[in-house]
Amino acid sequence: MEENNKQPTSIWGKWWEPIRKWFYPSWLVYETSVHFYAYAKLVHHYFAGQQDHLVFYFGNTATGMLALFGSISTFAICTAFLTAPACFVLYHFFKKENLTGTIYEKRLKPIF
Repeated sequence: MEENNKQPTSIWGKWWEPIRKWFYPSWLVYETSVHFYAYAKLVHHYFAGQQDHLVFYFGNTATGMLALFGSISTFAICTAFLTAPACFVLYHFFKKENLTGTIYEKRLKPIF
């Protein structure tokens, strides 16, 4: 019975426990934002590379706006549907003091 009530501790020590609930979501925001920014640049460069073909259909100004809209929407959609929910779940995972009963507790909490 005693081993079921024992809370796993972090391998980094007690000082890390209050910091990790903010550090890991912040790190996740940074990493995904960098990657999604790179994806947005690739989308912009794709449309800019296809400008010769698209100018015939849309015109020069509309092709530039399409490239800008495509890159901004790529970044916004990825952030809204991937980064924000993942950071929210990660923050609440580390905010709870008692995660007894979850299958990931013993696997993930000692690592983080």
